[in-house]
Amino acid sequence: MSWRRLMLLVPLLAGPALAPPTAAQPFPDHPVQVINPYGAGSTTDLLTRALATAMQPRLGQPVVVVNRDGAAGGLGTSVAARAAADGYTLLFAPAVVFSVLPVVRPDIGYRAESFMPVCQAFENTMVLAVRTDSPLHSLADLVAAARARPGALTYGHQGVASVPHLAAVAFQQAAGVEFQDVPYRSEPNVVLEVQAGRVDFAALVAGSINNQPLRALAVFSPRRHHLLPEAPTAQEQGYDLSPASFGGLYAPAGTPAPVVARLAEACAAAAADPGYAEAARRSFQPEAYHLGPVAFAARMQAEIAEKARLLAGLRLER
Repeated sequence: MSWRRLMLLVPLLAGPALAPPTAAQPFPDHPVQVINPYGAGSTTDLLTRALATAMQPRLGQPVVVVNRDGAAGGLGTSVAARAAADGYTLLFAPAVVFSVLPVVRPDIGYRAESFMPVCQAFENTMVLAVRTDSPLHSLADLVAAARARPGALTYGHQGVASVPHLAAVAFQQAAGVEFQDVPYRSEPNVVLEVQAGRVDFAALVAGSINNQPLRALAVFSPRRHHLLPEAPTAQEQGYDLSPASFGGLYAPAGTPAPVVARLAEACAAAAADPGYAEAARRSFQPEAYHLGPVAFAARMQAEIAEKARLLAGLRLER
């Protein structure tokens, strides 16, 4: 089934399907598992756990988070894709695991059409960051250092074809310089490596530098981030780049519409819960981060088309 055909099913969630399943088929009647395809301590992990906590009273059952990191999010996503389409195994992930990974890794084990959108719950800004004592203070400094030592500067990221990696690749090509990328299993690992000086800089989700001894060289967004007001945007520094990452909760394709509707209702309430709102604030989320299944599906379709165009023009070889 194509993503477009899945979108045709999503409007059903806005109609009578919003009623809970009948008493003969209660949902949920046992714990729900949410797979986070990234490591413990990452921004995605923080948000997954906050959303699960807030959904639990709305569903009346435990909501358990399971970390299955690896392959830039592809490992956990493929595990979720193989789960039964009954609403008891869900995925909390960025859109990139659907719009990029199946394109660059056709053997990843799933396709975008393997899932249905439940609710968007986050939107992340990308940054390039260095240690606070780094001699690099701007993108101009970074470019000058790269030109002085072609291919010698290293940067860490959370995995090949992740959005932070794509942001760094796009900048590298726009600046006409060469860096050596070093992939890690998760963003906390990247943060530790740049702090220790084992890489020169890092490509990260903005929330990962919160309360860390790191300094942002650039924010990849149209305007300065409200929680990083001192960090100039890439556009301010002459590079018209603003790659972002959004995502949320997904269910395996084929999950019954009443079940997806029940999950979407609980997810919407959880996204507005004070506990989740505080986690969103601490992970540098914008003020508006939630979308329901219809709008989320439409944004996913646009994202898949956009990334297809982007990947056609980028070199991802290492």
